[in-house]
Amino acid sequence: MNRALRDVSVLHRTGQWCLGRQVDEVVAYDVPILPEHQVRGRGTVDRSYLLLDQGVQLTRPAVFDGPVEGWWYVDVVDIEVTDAGLVVHDLYVDLLVPPGAERYYVLDLDELAGALGNDEITAAQCGAALRSTQRFVDRHLRASDRGSVAPPTNFPPAGIAALEKLPRFHR
Repeated sequence: MNRALRDVSVLHRTGQWCLGRQVDEVVAYDVPILPEHQVRGRGTVDRSYLLLDQGVQLTRPAVFDGPVEGWWYVDVVDIEVTDAGLVVHDLYVDLLVPPGAERYYVLDLDELAGALGNDEITAAQCGAALRSTQRFVDRHLRASDRGSVAPPTNFPPAGIAALEKLPRFHR
């Protein structure tokens, strides 16, 4: 990797501060899987990627097995920059993307609507979540011809490729 890596700390939704590395607008960080979510014979750490300029987090969860093994889980997020590091706030909308990205599944729009209805998020945050979702789909999950149903060529996002190869991050 020829661009400079910078150490960062990321607060994951599980409440864990995780060590990561940033290059440009992409952060990779390793999240220890909480014991109650671990699956025997599977890894105990997930590597997540934040696309800072797109408001999304991507993970290929170690606990995914069977028909969803190897699939990507994409969270639409708000990323807060603090003195301690980056704080990731879930904006409810998620996507499941299988290997090859020939299709994708949008999840939890009902949770987004519920959060808005219960004043857990603002209308501005809801709008930001929907815009981030659409931009991510357009940029990474649709073929270059907007009407095409051909598999996209931009998934997973190119910015994470070099970070995928880094050894596990330790404190």
